[in-house]
Amino acid sequence: QVQLVESGGGLVQAGGSLRLSCTASGIIIKLNAMGWYRQDPGKQREFVASITSGGSTNYADSVKGRFTITRDSARNTVFLRMNSLKPEDTAVYYCNADGIVQAGMRLSDFNSWGHGTQVTVSS
Repeated sequence: QVQLVESGGGLVQAGGSLRLSCTASGIIIKLNAMGWYRQDPGKQREFVASITSGGSTNYADSVKGRFTITRDSARNTVFLRMNSLKPEDTAVYYCNADGIVQAGMRLSDFNSWGHGTQVTVSS
């Protein structure tokens, strides 16, 4: 019903920057919070940053001051600007979004995940 497609991952040296993008598609009636999570192999998925429909943001302590989350509501897109990257930021980054989608003749809540994009930071 709702697909999230991430892009922008890659390989970067420590201290470098990357910008991730995630676009939600579908018959979306309302898009609430959008956010980013990350997961390293063998570890649990962890919260990185989120932004509400009103623009309020929240960050994990480990990325505060280095990462910035923004959104383009007209395009159902969320961005994550990552500066001063560290090797410990290496992970697969996943986009998440929730809201209301039209499914056939009815409306339903959704909470969707993207397939992830790899970010690798070399030392």
